[in-house]
Amino acid sequence: MRRAGRLAGGAALRLLLAAQAVAALEPISMAIAVGAASALTGYLSYTDLYCRLVECCPKEQPLNASALKLQLEEKLFGQHLATEVILKALTGFRNNKNSKKPLTLSLHGWAGTGKNFVSQIVAENLHPKGLKSNFVHLFVSTLHFPHEQHIKLYQDQLRSWIQGNVSACASSMFIFDEMDKLHPGIIDAIKPFLDYYEQIDGVSYRKAIFIFLSNAGGDLITKTALEFWRAGRKREDIQLKDLEHILSVGVFNNKHSGLWHSGLIDKNLIDYFIPFLPLEYTHVKMCVRAEMKARGSAIDEDIVTRVAEEMTFFPKDEKIYSDKGCKTVQSRLDFH
Repeated sequence: MRRAGRLAGGAALRLLLAAQAVAALEPISMAIAVGAASALTGYLSYTDLYCRLVECCPKEQPLNASALKLQLEEKLFGQHLATEVILKALTGFRNNKNSKKPLTLSLHGWAGTGKNFVSQIVAENLHPKGLKSNFVHLFVSTLHFPHEQHIKLYQDQLRSWIQGNVSACASSMFIFDEMDKLHPGIIDAIKPFLDYYEQIDGVSYRKAIFIFLSNAGGDLITKTALEFWRAGRKREDIQLKDLEHILSVGVFNNKHSGLWHSGLIDKNLIDYFIPFLPLEYTHVKMCVRAEMKARGSAIDEDIVTRVAEEMTFFPKDEKIYSDKGCKTVQSRLDFH
């Protein structure tokens, strides 16, 4: 029986490899090959086999909250608010079978505090291929929407892109980086997709996720963090309620936030404004250790200290926060 199983498995593998070879040439041949492999193995459906060869839109299933929590706690440093809010928001959204609107998160803070890193972690937990997935779409303002005179064109293209991709996969994820460099008005083109509509032109957007990344509001977050520090309070004492309203009002009135006077804020379509706190010396050292570990290097505390001490810190007198967060840790570590 074991020998037969091995033979069947080998035959199935050959059929699957054959299916890969013909996939780019003819869908019908693909279907025949995968179907034959399915019949031979006897336990995998056509869809299961097909989706091992070609990325498929993931089925609705609860988020593995434990895995996400572990990744955030082990890899994201100094961001207790972001860790807590993102975990709760994503878990609640994915476990809700009857969501009334897509999940929309707006991440704010200075460069190097972990916003892009978090969006990568989220993507990997929702789609196996992460940022490389066909169902995860990254927009960079300075790359995709550079010219102010083309705002109308960008709005039309953006609407078309989102509509087409959500039609293909309801759980598509859209990340907008450098929101603070986005020309005012562009993002409002997607307002209908973020609203409480059951469908728009036959398409439901209620399973999609939109994430905005922005440096705007970094000054407001730092001001609050400094107030806590100067009052002798721990940064972990800062709660979402201490910053969320300040952030929403601040970016709404900031002409360089990408959300200036935006209907997304005015109509309360952004579910959470998530602050990323400025990083302290101890957090920079944690970043250095994490990078050394990722490179397969032994942790050398002398090097960790030297790299951290090469960073510049602010304010001028107290020197509490790294002015670049952990953004330059990788390049600085190359010199040691």
